[in-house]
Amino acid sequence: MPPVQLVHNEPDRPPHGQAPHGRPPLGQPPHGRPPSTSGPTPDWSALADAAASRTRRKRLLYIGGGVLATLAVGALVATAVVSTGRSTSSDGKNSALPSPETLPTESAPAPTFSPVAPPPPPDPKDFISSAEKDRAPLNANTLFPGKSLTLEGRSYAKGATNQTTNCAAATQGALGGILTRNGCDQVIRATFHKGGAAVTVGVAVFKTEAQALKAKNQVKDGIASLPGAGVPTFCRNGTICRKTANSYGRYAYFTVAGFTDNKKNVTTGDKAVFALGDDTAKYTFLRIVERGRTQASAAASAPTLNS
Repeated sequence: MPPVQLVHNEPDRPPHGQAPHGRPPLGQPPHGRPPSTSGPTPDWSALADAAASRTRRKRLLYIGGGVLATLAVGALVATAVVSTGRSTSSDGKNSALPSPETLPTESAPAPTFSPVAPPPPPDPKDFISSAEKDRAPLNANTLFPGKSLTLEGRSYAKGATNQTTNCAAATQGALGGILTRNGCDQVIRATFHKGGAAVTVGVAVFKTEAQALKAKNQVKDGIASLPGAGVPTFCRNGTICRKTANSYGRYAYFTVAGFTDNKKNVTTGDKAVFALGDDTAKYTFLRIVERGRTQASAAASAPTLNS
């Protein structure tokens, strides 16, 4: 007799492998598909979630593509409107769009210039090169103003001054004849002194620059010293003194410098006498130049009369 098998029936539980209420058993796919017998049971819940995620991505791609398509169409329409220069009004009629060239602009008026160039400023030397233009007052006070000569920090006291139309009377030796032959109009002299040394400068005035230059080139001997106003006679009676000659414009100017004791001869080692003579000659030149500048400035600022 075969052995007896004991079977325990549990009427309240469904048979093994069957879910209650008609649901498929755990681990079995829906729709009655048989489970796979080749491996572990798949996670159907995870697979369902992945499928839903792919669906959402596709939907977002469709929406993004639609937006891009809309933007592209808008750009094409705008390009067409700009290229044709026309737009459609609310009543359906075309109206012209204003181009950049037709838009109103505001700009400052362009500056205007006169086609006629202004005349150049007057040359100061022109006013001291001929008597026709050189009409400013001329005397010892205008050439040598004040009571002293100051140049580059060095100062010398002013002595006597003199002005004469007898040009030869203000000279020594052959210089008088040279000035007279070249048309000298007058000679203006002034003496300056310091520390036992003195110098007299004489300015010979001519009508033209050419006359003054010729007299300077022919110079012999020199101007006569001018004592007075506290300065004794100097550079007379054969005393050797230092002499210079130069010209600028219609003026020729000469200096004679030495010692006030009228006994000591000037040598190259007497720096004080040389400095006194050089400073006086340079100061005289600057005063003549300033005379030209003053007259040129006055002419430039004078009103121009309309012809």
